[in-house]
Amino acid sequence: MSDRGKLLNKYVSDYVIFDLETTGVNINRDEVIEISAIKVADGMVVDEFSTLVNPGISIPDAASSVNGIYDYMVADSPDFETVLGDFLKFAGNAILVGHNIANFDMKFIWRDAEKFWGLIIENDYIDTLKLARICLPGRKGYKLVDMAEHYKISSEGAHRALNDCRMNQQVFEKLGVEIARTSDIAKSMPKCPKCGNIMVKRSGCYGEFWGCTSYPDCRQTMKI
Repeated sequence: MSDRGKLLNKYVSDYVIFDLETTGVNINRDEVIEISAIKVADGMVVDEFSTLVNPGISIPDAASSVNGIYDYMVADSPDFETVLGDFLKFAGNAILVGHNIANFDMKFIWRDAEKFWGLIIENDYIDTLKLARICLPGRKGYKLVDMAEHYKISSEGAHRALNDCRMNQQVFEKLGVEIARTSDIAKSMPKCPKCGNIMVKRSGCYGEFWGCTSYPDCRQTMKI
């Protein structure tokens, strides 16, 4: 929807970084089981928010094996309607930051805000996965733990929401330094003729091409 917040490819010093754990990766049937967030002002952590969520369905073994969250752990936790309301109050109108949130976390937030209250989330957001691909082109891996390893940040406790937030907050600050040092990176890349965001080099079966960093919301491509 056009009223939703926009994807930004830049560093900001005031933001709320967040992460979800879910029962799976299917936006049509899976549910949130944990949400955590960190509020940052002038690049410094000022507050934290974290809670488990009762999804109303059983957590599959495949999900539990990744995040270590089991049914008994969420049995007495609040439902996501309650938790999402608390999270949105915590975030206010801040820019939201997260790793792969454009393709994953934001979709759960958008879906459930609309389902519970008919609410469209207007917060702009920054995806550190997309930002890392812009700032550090040519890497083999861009997972959050890959970025933590690159910057020598501890990845202990990965795949629990608050630990991932703390890890990613440090990664985002490092990416901010990358942007400050290499401001010409974005200038040297073409802008998408459809949405105006930066395009990055990607590889396909016919070789390299320029692809929009807003993918999959924008699928514009250009020949190199």
